[in-house]
Amino acid sequence: MKEKKENSRIENGSFPRLVRYLFRHYAPHLVTVMICIVISACASVVATVFLQRLIDECITPGITGGMASVWDRLLSILISMGMIYLLGVVAAFTYTRIMAIVTQGTLMHLREDMFDRMETLPIKYFDTHAHGDIMSTYTNDVDTLRQMIGQSLPQIFQVSLTILSIICLMLYYSLWLTLVVFVFAGIMFFVTKKFGGASSRYMIAQQRSLADEEGFIEEIMDGQKVVKVFCHEEESKEDFLKLNDQLFEDGTKAHIYGNILGPILNNLGNLLYVLVAVVGALLIGFDVMNIGFAGTATISAGIIVSFLGMARQFSQTIGQVSMQVSMIAMGIAGAGRIFELIDEEPEHDEGYVTLVNATKDLQGNLTESDHVTGLWAWKHPHQADGTVTYTELKGDIQLAHVDFGYVPEKMVLHDISLYAKPGQKIAFVGATGAGKTTITNLINRFYDIEDGKVRYDGININKIKKPDLRRSLGIVLQDVNLFTGTVMDNIRYGRLDATDEECIAAAKLTNADSFITRLPQGYQTMLTGNGANLSQGQRQLLSIARAAVADPPCMILDEATSSIDTRTEALVQNGMDNLMEGRTVFVIAHRLSTVRNSKAIMVLDHGRIIERGDHDSLIAQKGTYYQLYTGAFELE
Repeated sequence: MKEKKENSRIENGSFPRLVRYLFRHYAPHLVTVMICIVISACASVVATVFLQRLIDECITPGITGGMASVWDRLLSILISMGMIYLLGVVAAFTYTRIMAIVTQGTLMHLREDMFDRMETLPIKYFDTHAHGDIMSTYTNDVDTLRQMIGQSLPQIFQVSLTILSIICLMLYYSLWLTLVVFVFAGIMFFVTKKFGGASSRYMIAQQRSLADEEGFIEEIMDGQKVVKVFCHEEESKEDFLKLNDQLFEDGTKAHIYGNILGPILNNLGNLLYVLVAVVGALLIGFDVMNIGFAGTATISAGIIVSFLGMARQFSQTIGQVSMQVSMIAMGIAGAGRIFELIDEEPEHDEGYVTLVNATKDLQGNLTESDHVTGLWAWKHPHQADGTVTYTELKGDIQLAHVDFGYVPEKMVLHDISLYAKPGQKIAFVGATGAGKTTITNLINRFYDIEDGKVRYDGININKIKKPDLRRSLGIVLQDVNLFTGTVMDNIRYGRLDATDEECIAAAKLTNADSFITRLPQGYQTMLTGNGANLSQGQRQLLSIARAAVADPPCMILDEATSSIDTRTEALVQNGMDNLMEGRTVFVIAHRLSTVRNSKAIMVLDHGRIIERGDHDSLIAQKGTYYQLYTGAFELE
């Protein structure tokens, strides 16, 4: 119930915010559109006045002045009607063209704002939101907004003006006939509220069901191999059918109510048309009963015909409004989801220490350089006295009594203390869920610690700007993500200003060059679908080369060789040793053979370090590491 109230609050505030957004970007366009809509609406209504003149002045018997006078009046009326209709057509054409620009431009700005905000969100957001649901915001919600801005809003504005103009003309001609129209208008508004409201509710529910289904499809497509390996096809079908049935139910109800509304309003409009004709005929027989603001108590055939046209137009406009109610409700719901993404709290960065190129003077003091020197330093402005100090980037990392939990109620890491001196290789081993990857996520500040300290070259990492901190860290993940582009582009992703020669050198260093040169176009081979045309091992080699070209002082290898066969691993290990030379390295591995040469090995269990030491000392202890290494029991 609380979630529904929150969603309702967001959606209720979305429409005025959308209007402000439109005017902020396209105020002159929208003013022009409103003027054109006013002209178009007035033209469509004023034209009915000429019908009354046409009948009363040119068709009704008893016209004085002879045929020449009749033809002159007829020609004058027809020319006036033609000019009015032409003006309305030009105005409608103009605002339609302008609204196309406004609509597409607004969607462009919204997509830019969404993507800009998405790139500032913390990793936690993507860990807690289905990717398919996020994609649905970019596609389905944006599309419903397109229909609302481009079609529904201009039509609602025009219809409102049209109804107001028709009511004024009706009152001008006949109060009694206007009252007849008002009675039917009340009935039609009641029907619209009843069926249109139900349609709107289910339209909004349909959008949410569609987002849930797309999120599920995206999840299953990513894990299709796992589904087939575990023969989970039938269960997946059942889960999909539940979501699809919900979407079917919401969509069916939405369109049933929406489709019922049109015929009901059309028939009420026909009934109104007949009733106006009957009442108008009766009023012709009783002239004194006619009351209007035209200054006469006489109602003529021309007035009746004109009134019939206005009654028809009135019922049609209400029908048009009713057909747009659902689209507006869907658009507002879509705008709510779009603004919800834009309003997500960005990743906080209170850091002020930056990473800069540096040089050393004759006394060995560091100073900032305006060109690439190969030497990096932390630029630390001290707020107390305004001085600036420079600390050489070495890769000295320390964790002191660190506690952390993804949610405050449940701690994942408990009192973690360790240090890694420059050039040292630190390994983490332990069962799945022991906290190995979590520690590395704290070092690059994907998440912030609950308690304790993490220092980088003696500086609290909370003081370091996150982009600068992460620029000093190279990460190779177990799950490889490659991007559409050439092999060279994907290697250069590690450092965008790297030359082709540097990318090739990085590939050779990690032994990726041998398979790349065998590809159809070598380094210019196009990769699509996350590198689907490569083997898992080849994709992993590219990710290692990508980290190598970044040339950071600190490396994090999270199961970096998990997808590489034993022979390839031997080739890569030599390249990895060259890559790790002189760097601080954190290694997470299930293959204990890859961590034997580590300076220190941390054995974790349920978020605590239970053993630490080098390979030989841990073997001598004959504890958990010894049992893992000798195969007494295996990692889960």
